[in-house]
Amino acid sequence: MALTVGLTYDLKAEYLAAGYGAEAVAEFDSKETIDALEAAIASLGHRVERIGGARALAERLVAGDRWDLVFNIAEGLCGRCREAQVPAILELYGVPYTFSDPLVLAATLDKAVAKRLVQSARIRTPKFAVVRDMAGVGAVKIPFPLFAKPIAEGSGKGVEEKSVAKDTKDLARICSWLLARFDEPVLVEEFLPGREFTAGILGTRAAARVVGVMEVEIVATKRGGVYTRINKDECEKLVRYTKLDAGTLRKSIEKLSLAAYRTLECRDAARVDVRCDRRGRPSFIEINSLPGLHPTHSDLPMLAEAEGMSYNSLIGAIVESASARINKRP
Repeated sequence: MALTVGLTYDLKAEYLAAGYGAEAVAEFDSKETIDALEAAIASLGHRVERIGGARALAERLVAGDRWDLVFNIAEGLCGRCREAQVPAILELYGVPYTFSDPLVLAATLDKAVAKRLVQSARIRTPKFAVVRDMAGVGAVKIPFPLFAKPIAEGSGKGVEEKSVAKDTKDLARICSWLLARFDEPVLVEEFLPGREFTAGILGTRAAARVVGVMEVEIVATKRGGVYTRINKDECEKLVRYTKLDAGTLRKSIEKLSLAAYRTLECRDAARVDVRCDRRGRPSFIEINSLPGLHPTHSDLPMLAEAEGMSYNSLIGAIVESASARINKRP
């Protein structure tokens, strides 16, 4: 069935032109991503209308515009609930959309909330604490080394080589910098020294399945072994991505990732970041329930391609999963 599909997004170039800095817009999308998405959706036989961000969406809805489905990748600008803004507006107007609902998007952007939820399902994740101010640094009782990062950011924002703390002095320095820079709590967790992976998942509830698992290795040693924003931005020359072949480790990562995806009630697609401890056991680090979709630069399309799934097929699977909710009400 041919659909009219609206496309919601935050275009990086527009925010840069408005005066926002590169770090502030790191999660936003390039024109190349929007062009690729529009072409992929159109290749499925659907008509695509570009909408833009939350404010543009609100204006269109008030004016009476409607779509059969909205393909949403709008990240939002401010607050830990920013990814939930577009889905909440669409639910208000009864318009179905891709990816997870507002509750899930808010809960998964807040890394501590997500970790508490997966812990409740007995899914392995590093020990963690939340530092809300400098007085909270001394209350952290997790053995060093520790890893510190903003509690509700993506795309490597606030993650640098200095994010690994070897002692309390280190931790205080890192937390002071992060609290001042991002004006939000800091997630402090046990640092796992093992291999790092990311798993892509497609589908909803019982139909959810792992589409692929990819190892992430930092090859530029002078930048350290941390998957920083710079490493992400310059991944073509600083990072090695390798498909993880079938075996015991892959089965363990798939089982953990799928369990986390279902526990957090994600829909349509997401990407789960996993790291191994010193014994080689995989642990849940975080989940990206609104994953990047640049055809050659984003992890989900890259790992799907490594498994023989084209970009158009990936987008088609997301649209197909979301289309099952058309004409349905909670």
